Amino acid sequence: MKPQLIITRYGEIGLKAKTTRKHFENILIKNIKNAFKKEKIPNTIKTQKGRIYVYTGEINIAVKVLQKIFGITSVSPAIEVKSDMDSMIQTAVEFSKEKITSKNSFALRVTRDGKQGYTSQDVAIIVGDAVVKATNASVNLTKPDFILYIEIRNDKAFMFIEKTPGTGGLPLGTQGKTLMLINSLSSILAAWFLMRRGCKIVPTVTDDSLKKIVESFLNYWYAESPIYIVKNKNSYYQLYKIASEQQCETVTVDYSIDDLSMESLSTIRNLKKHVKLPVLTPLIAIEKDEILKKTKEIGLTV
Repeated sequence: MKPQLIITRYGEIGLKAKTTRKHFENILIKNIKNAFKKEKIPNTIKTQKGRIYVYTGEINIAVKVLQKIFGITSVSPAIEVKSDMDSMIQTAVEFSKEKITSKNSFALRVTRDGKQGYTSQDVAIIVGDAVVKATNASVNLTKPDFILYIEIRNDKAFMFIEKTPGTGGLPLGTQGKTLMLINSLSSILAAWFLMRRGCKIVPTVTDDSLKKIVESFLNYWYAESPIYIVKNKNSYYQLYKIASEQQCETVTVDYSIDDLSMESLSTIRNLKKHVKLPVLTPLIAIEKDEILKKTKEIGLTV
């Protein structure tokens, strides 16, 4: 059976107050739509109580795009059916036959919201029994080979077997702008950490070769920003001017625990003095080995 939609989940957004949560959710949806437009993926998006449902005919490509959108914790290609028991049994049996054999074990995980006239436990028992009869698979509730998830929302049920992790964090654009001083791959990693916390970055680089790397990085993570070339990294007036024009609220540098020296501390003091903004150091407690490992994880080559 071919999935019709992707269940898209967020984490921290759900902890916010109602008004803030709605605002952040709208920004996340806008970011999804912009990324899909860039990749030319047709889609329809619906929302309901902590879930974003992305309907598209390009499931596999869409999953890869959603994994790179900040604020999304996990995604699941899913099948949508009516939430009456007969429809769920029929779909679960058909779906399971494609995935599960008599050599496999499985478990059902059922969640429910709304009034349907049955409990989650009822669904697990009745649907589970039908799957056993259809596949001859065994039930293992602790360490199953497959987990069939059923999310019931009012008159609809969504079935899926996998949860693919996303990037997490907060949606890009929910936390203001930071002026990013980029002179190496570790600088780009520092930018990534701030982007994951919802900050838009305004990158400054020292040469054209770095500019191309940053352009590729921003394109990969569906982030748009002008990139400024500042030939002299100590040109504080130029940095101040860019920060003012772009309405940046902070400056970010890539200093880590291994970089701390009188020179780096002097740079931080000068930035505070001349650019007149707080200085962020997202890599300050990370060692070099961890930085190198993380740069590879986010698609940067060392």
